Amino acid sequence: MTSLQSSSVIGSLAYSSGRCRRGMTRAAINMPKLRTGGGSLSLRLPARDLVQEVLDMGIGLSAATTSHVEKKYQFRTVSNVSDPMVIAKLHEIMEAVADRVEMHKNIGEQRDNWNSLLLTSINAITLTAATMAGIAATNVGGPLMALKLSSTLMYLAATGMLVVMNKIQPSQLVEEQRNAARLFKQLHCQIQTTLSSGNPTSSDVEEAMEKVLALDKAYPLPLIGVMLEKFPKTVEPAVWWPQHRQRQEERTYGNGWSVELEEEMREIVGVLKRKDTEDYLRLGKIALKVNKILSISGPLLTGMAAFGTAFVGSSHAPWAAIVGVVAGAMASVVNTMEHGGQVGMVFEMYRNNAGFFRLMEETIESNLNERDVGRRENGELFEMKVALQLGRSLSGLKNLAASSSKKGEAIEEFASKLF
Repeated sequence: MTSLQSSSVIGSLAYSSGRCRRGMTRAAINMPKLRTGGGSLSLRLPARDLVQEVLDMGIGLSAATTSHVEKKYQFRTVSNVSDPMVIAKLHEIMEAVADRVEMHKNIGEQRDNWNSLLLTSINAITLTAATMAGIAATNVGGPLMALKLSSTLMYLAATGMLVVMNKIQPSQLVEEQRNAARLFKQLHCQIQTTLSSGNPTSSDVEEAMEKVLALDKAYPLPLIGVMLEKFPKTVEPAVWWPQHRQRQEERTYGNGWSVELEEEMREIVGVLKRKDTEDYLRLGKIALKVNKILSISGPLLTGMAAFGTAFVGSSHAPWAAIVGVVAGAMASVVNTMEHGGQVGMVFEMYRNNAGFFRLMEETIESNLNERDVGRRENGELFEMKVALQLGRSLSGLKNLAASSSKKGEAIEEFASKLF
């Protein structure tokens, strides 16, 4: 009987050790007494000591577990809570970017109107002056002087307007604003993604600011002082991104990267440099030469027409009427080819395409030069992004890299299938 009661006491103590502190204390207070024979054997003191010991162990374990959970929760809380000032700054930058999108869009539409209106006006003036010069050649007397003077003044006005128009190249300005609006929209989406899917930091704010300033520098809004050179001495790709920062650390692999993927990306960079970028720079040089010739020819022809018209009706200059009419008609054709064909826009398009491929090269090289793969973009996602930008499937991208590895500079295929 005594052993049975002792087992009961021990069982109740074991059960109570898994309960809360109040349960343990109640079990200790209501501990039964054991009787043997005539004497009474009290287990109150030993039971109380045992319970106290179990309580101490339970409290220590509970305190340790609680402390660990609190520390873990506190760490997660700190790491997942963003700085309100960082979020506020990114929102300010995003608003400024949205405003720039509208500005470039509106100014692009305005300059497109300039191109069409100036083209129409100058051609109308030139053809009217040529018509008046032809009429003047068939008349003598009073109306001759009026027709000659009017035709000469109209040719001079057309010459001045052509000089200004060829200097600013409205079609090229439109393409600049179109590209700026597209790139600012792209930046706006990137900032939105940073705010919605991640934990933005001060480095994200600095990067966004650098991108905004780089775009402002690449595509300025004013015409006076900071306008891009429309006839540069050398053709270079457009640059609208800040310089990539290079870090040199011990090389490791992971994060979707492998030796094979690095070799594949290096081959893609080689193809982009040898084929795509080089080809668009070559086309840009051709477009620039054509634009230069047309820009010089237009004002030169209208100037010659004005000079010839001034001698219409003179017996010593029978060629004056021919020069005045033919040069004026040719000037109208040249002007239409240059600005109606938007040769300046074509040159800017080629320059921006070369810049797009140059940006891809620098982005790939920046990831490859980053020794710590943890700071790189995820390898699989990066490979898919490169394939999409080039208009290829993942298997097509691998085949291109393999072909480049075998043929080297003899490869005839371009990296991009989009343009």
